[in-house]
Amino acid sequence: MKIRSSPSHIIVRILLVVAVILPFIPLVIWSFSLRWFFPAVLPTEWSLRPWQFVFDPSNRVWLAMWNSFLIAISVTLLSILIGIPAGRAMGLHKFRGKGIVEFLILAPTIVPALASAMGIHIMFIRYQLADTVLGVVLVHLIPVTPYMVLIMSSVFANYNVEFEAQARSLGARPWQVFRFIMLPTIFPGLVVGSLFSFIISWSQYILTLLIGGGQVQTLPVMLFSFATSGDNGITAALSLVFIAPAVLFLFLTSRYLTGEDAALGGFGSMK
Repeated sequence: MKIRSSPSHIIVRILLVVAVILPFIPLVIWSFSLRWFFPAVLPTEWSLRPWQFVFDPSNRVWLAMWNSFLIAISVTLLSILIGIPAGRAMGLHKFRGKGIVEFLILAPTIVPALASAMGIHIMFIRYQLADTVLGVVLVHLIPVTPYMVLIMSSVFANYNVEFEAQARSLGARPWQVFRFIMLPTIFPGLVVGSLFSFIISWSQYILTLLIGGGQVQTLPVMLFSFATSGDNGITAALSLVFIAPAVLFLFLTSRYLTGEDAALGGFGSMK
């Protein structure tokens, strides 16, 4: 049964949309400007140069975007493979030393990423993973995995294993239990965890620069180099390109953030 939104809810949603869009307006204006000096409200000269740079194949912007997308998707998939069994163990079971395990899972969010990445970089050089896409994917798992595991452990804390027992008593095989029972139930939480994983990996700069050694060109690395160069037009255009996939991902998964599907225990999608 659908619940109609009240006028206050509609107003709040409109204000949230405005609050999200408003910071992008200066970036849009900058991306079409050639000269814009204080105290002018609008640029004194307009130009398509920033966008011509972005869409020029010789400038490697699309290669950087592809690398960022490939790394973020790979990290998200690997975090799912780690997060589901780890989250199930943390959410469903009580065992000795569980507090220590939870602390170790949270440790990457406490310890500065640069401090841990320095030691990892030395090890990656030894195993020839430095300056490679694979090395960047593996190091991105450090800040991503804690969020995925914690989200999935909270999902499994409310998970009813009796549904699996009933399915097995009816002859369901393990993969059928996973496909038709567990996956639909945890799917909303899985989408939320994937959203966090994608955005965290997509926006990584320090870890990518350190482990990638400048050889793995991603959008954040390229964006930072132009931001320090003082070219505001190209920086603004690259910023919009950088933000777009994350906003699109958020828009496509927004209905899972409301908790409406989660309230159905995941079985609403099976109707």
